[in-house]
Amino acid sequence: MGVIAKRSSMTFFSDGEDHYSHRVRIVLAEKAVTVDIIDVDPFNKPEELADVNPYNELPALVDRDLVLYEPNVMMEYLDERFPHPPLLPVYPVARAESRLFMYRIQRDWAKLADLILSSKDKDAIAQAQKELREGLISVSPIFEEKPYFMSDDFTIVDCCLAPVLWRLPILGVEIPKDQARALHKYMDLVFARESFQESLSEAEQEMRLD
Repeated sequence: MGVIAKRSSMTFFSDGEDHYSHRVRIVLAEKAVTVDIIDVDPFNKPEELADVNPYNELPALVDRDLVLYEPNVMMEYLDERFPHPPLLPVYPVARAESRLFMYRIQRDWAKLADLILSSKDKDAIAQAQKELREGLISVSPIFEEKPYFMSDDFTIVDCCLAPVLWRLPILGVEIPKDQARALHKYMDLVFARESFQESLSEAEQEMRLD
């Protein structure tokens, strides 16, 4: 706890290439939180990270005596700690639906992205790329109804999905515009948000350079 006590402001240990770190950085930017973001090389972690996180994993959020090391818990904490603008609905049923969307994004798409980025099995990667491409194309029509993911407003659900979509080029997944116009419109809308642009690490900026 000695390391934590030395810090007077919020600190976020972040992997600049990781989509889980990215989702938290979007929330931090959306809330305009004053935070010290420490860009950590996951293969050369500082001792300080092990001091605050028993798993020595990224990301990790330190807010005075509080240490969080699960991205979704961090996002919900930040939404409650800094209520404006709200990123989760007020009512319990709508909140539960948002959490279920977050779970489905994790299960259906984020895990495929993780496999593509970490696996050395070419066949497994190709299958994951196919599943991710087809899954995203199939969900495109929902963006014809509302500008954001099942919502008129930007929410924590978008914070989970946008980092995966931003990484499609490095994932080797191309979504043809003629098959998913609404999804492309959604990506343009989210990627243009000031908070999203502010959330990008140098590594993430380079991901979309042609």
